Amino acid sequence: MKQIHPASITGKGSGFAAGGSVLDHAFGQSDAYTLGVEEEYMLLDGETFDLVQHIDTVLAAVQGHELEPRINAELMQSVLEIATPVCHTPADVEAQLVRLRTYVSTVAREQDLRFGSAGTHPFSLFERQRITAKDRYRALVDQMQYIARRELIFGLHVHVAVDDPEKAIQVVNALIGHLAELVALSSNSPFWRGEPTGLASSRHMVFAAFPRSGPPPRFQDYADYAEVVGQLERTGCIADYTHIWWDIRLHPRLGTIEIRICDAVTQLDDVVAITAYCQALVKHYSERFDAGDEIPSFHRILTTENKWLAARYGLEAPVMDLVTARRNRIAVAQVVRRTLKLLAPHAKELGSEKELAGVEQILRRGNGADRQLRVFNANRDIVEVVREIAELTEISAVGTTA
Repeated sequence: MKQIHPASITGKGSGFAAGGSVLDHAFGQSDAYTLGVEEEYMLLDGETFDLVQHIDTVLAAVQGHELEPRINAELMQSVLEIATPVCHTPADVEAQLVRLRTYVSTVAREQDLRFGSAGTHPFSLFERQRITAKDRYRALVDQMQYIARRELIFGLHVHVAVDDPEKAIQVVNALIGHLAELVALSSNSPFWRGEPTGLASSRHMVFAAFPRSGPPPRFQDYADYAEVVGQLERTGCIADYTHIWWDIRLHPRLGTIEIRICDAVTQLDDVVAITAYCQALVKHYSERFDAGDEIPSFHRILTTENKWLAARYGLEAPVMDLVTARRNRIAVAQVVRRTLKLLAPHAKELGSEKELAGVEQILRRGNGADRQLRVFNANRDIVEVVREIAELTEISAVGTTA
């Protein structure tokens, strides 16, 4: 899912005028609720498990392979991004990620490398990373300076197709209320620069320095969204809407809602479970919109506070119960279980009951941050943490976790 300027779209409709510009879209051009997943991986030295600047080596090695278009560079030369094709179910996503992780693992080992998926590298330093030699990334560093150079973080992005732009706006508004749940389930970055941070997700704290990041604003409709994006483009603040990095954003060119809030997740089963959770949430609120039901929304201060609590405490976060407005806070895991009951009939209709059940597994055994800390606390060996991340990320030829 490469990023292309919206002017290149030949959308379903004519788009909306926005102060003299038009933001065309592809909402409705694919089946509703189809999926696409992007993962950002760490490129690791095969012995020290430190980050290595070898993206060019990997890209050269995959040249000509059928999966080459699915494997891309990112801001730093120690980062590799993969993107699935359009998938209809979380099971399809799993099959594609098995294929991609298996191939990346093979290529990496041929180059005496390893790779891993986590929100941050536990001990590597951003000062030692080189920027990828692309104009987009050089311009980003030139504009943001230290903020961009410090962005040694890795994410999981889930795209879900929606068939109407007005619906997409209102679904995003509703999803803002679920940010804390998604952070808690995916938190996988308790270390930064070799130190245990006391946070479940230090990635969120690093990325918060970026402009146009964090929870999205609530828009009234697609025209309101197009007006804001149009002004940012016309004034030269951004080159195009892909320079807006909200936790959840519209991707008009693809006709999707892009859920970007998650840390890169190590274990494939967890990625698939979170994908099923996202898909069922989008379906739930899409159907509420179609039925003319009120779409819930909450003040930005409240949703941002809950998100922060989830990034700090992970699955044990004591969040505000925004639905019932109770005085006392409740564990975010309890909120997730309540949401799972809401999503159960949607998962049945989507054929993703098995995959959604993986969310309960995360609640029982903990998220990626919990696992990293257990490994670290056993021997106080941070290299062992990265080695385990690599071993759990890599997929064997038969499609099981190595």
